[in-house]
Amino acid sequence: MKSYLPLKFVLRRVGEPDYCASRVPLDSPHLIFEFWKNVIASKPEYEMEKEALVVILLDAKLRPKGYHLTALGSLNECTAHPISIFRPAIIAAAYAFVLAHNHPSGDPQPSEADRRLTSSLRSGAALLQIRFMDHVVIGEHSAANPPYFSFRDAGLL
Repeated sequence: MKSYLPLKFVLRRVGEPDYCASRVPLDSPHLIFEFWKNVIASKPEYEMEKEALVVILLDAKLRPKGYHLTALGSLNECTAHPISIFRPAIIAAAYAFVLAHNHPSGDPQPSEADRRLTSSLRSGAALLQIRFMDHVVIGEHSAANPPYFSFRDAGLL
């Protein structure tokens, strides 16, 4: 079968090594954080000192079908266009998706750019009829704060 996708587009299926993670519905920010930690951040190509934006594709039971590294940035920013986020969701025929990215600084509080992107994606997802479940910003764990920020839990999605 001939592939018409550019070489840069890689949809990582959640397969055998990640089997347990792929059977758990990602219906809470804590579970999304655990998926990030156990699947995405455990890969040898993951660089914690760079901001990485990942779209996690979900089936109708909200279990991960796969994920796509949409953008890889620098120490304090990465840029993504909504089309690069929706494209893997459409190609994989995802019922829903979660957006997740890390802040290498360790502070999970969203930037203004994070807020603008989330708002834009909310509108686009409604138009495309793909459920946008959450946008989770991953930081570091501290005694006072959780290691992530959830747009859904904050009432921003």
